[in-house]
Amino acid sequence: MSSRPKIMAVQGAAVLVASAFVLVGVLGFIPGPTSNLDQLQWAGHHSGAKLFGMFAVSGLHNTVHVAFGVIGFIFARTYAASRGYLLAGGVAYLALWIYGVVMDQGSALNILTLNNADNWLHFGLGIVMVVLALTLAGQHDPTKRPKRRERIRT
Repeated sequence: MSSRPKIMAVQGAAVLVASAFVLVGVLGFIPGPTSNLDQLQWAGHHSGAKLFGMFAVSGLHNTVHVAFGVIGFIFARTYAASRGYLLAGGVAYLALWIYGVVMDQGSALNILTLNNADNWLHFGLGIVMVVLALTLAGQHDPTKRPKRRERIRT
């Protein structure tokens, strides 16, 4: 028998999502994947750096991605926390999409340095995370004890 602990699919999904966030956050600080790195600002719409030449980034934006990924690794330890990470994170990214769509990108409210590409990526991430949380939730939670059925005596 294997003494290796088993992880549920929702935990694996949380690890994959967390890995992607850490990778993207780190890449946002590296020349090559990030163009105009010399124009990277800590925050605000004045940052001219773009990840993959498309997604506006700033130091704060990259740091938020790395932090969100680290949180995902921590939450991936349990089934329930993984589901919570994916569901709450997905809802948060959908809220960020709405914020990015209604906010004037040239205003001081654009502290995360969002552009249209970021907005639609946030929409997609939000949908995917919510769907993962809901569809992978159909599995039995191994951390819960099975309910005991009482015998009915006749």
